[in-house]
Amino acid sequence: MNVIMPETWPQTPAAAIALQQALRSQVIFYDDLSPTVQFVAGVDVGFESAGTITRAAVVVLEFPSLQLVDYALKKQPTTFPYIPGLLSFREIPAVLTALAALTITPDLILCDGQGLAHPRRLGIACHLGLLVNCPTIGVAKSRLIGRHAKLPLDKGAWVPLQDGAEVIGAVLRSRTGTRPLYISPGHRISLPTALHYVQGCTPKYRLPETTRLADRLASNRSRLPPLKPVNIDVDAQSGNQSD
Repeated sequence: MNVIMPETWPQTPAAAIALQQALRSQVIFYDDLSPTVQFVAGVDVGFESAGTITRAAVVVLEFPSLQLVDYALKKQPTTFPYIPGLLSFREIPAVLTALAALTITPDLILCDGQGLAHPRRLGIACHLGLLVNCPTIGVAKSRLIGRHAKLPLDKGAWVPLQDGAEVIGAVLRSRTGTRPLYISPGHRISLPTALHYVQGCTPKYRLPETTRLADRLASNRSRLPPLKPVNIDVDAQSGNQSD
């Protein structure tokens, strides 16, 4: 995947917040993605050596079969502290390196974190989407901000996640009786379409297969399934990378 690395990166919380404020108006929350999504990616990040090393994992699955077709794992020194609301500045540098190692360019990326559902409307999914110019979705395991109505226990049920009068995402029951997921658009995608693809990537378990496999790779807990050979349209992939 063709990735252009930022020339500079904030080193302080104040600089990071200022960049979020500057970028938030550039995020697109309507559908601007391929009408035929063939490849979906999942991103997850772990840490080693007491948090001093960032371990970024990316998996690419064929959609809708959800078979693994590509993956990458990269490690590098951690350069930003853990601060709620500034997750992207800690994780994205390693994520970009992992994305750059992919041979298959995804049509859509699911991030383990927030998108629009963020105090400054620029969660990691929004920030990553802007940097790589790719449609992204935030799929968070917990709520950062917002309120919502009571959620039914049935799989597929969802209710809006709101911050005041603004709808910033959805609370989704991805598996009957389990804790919900917090879905929000990241970049170049609407909330209804984000929900469609998250549900399409979550056939059995609470977490999407993209997240489950990326977490497996990032945490080094178990082996990944074998890669499915795919015939890649080189011209189409090149076109995706230069959008």
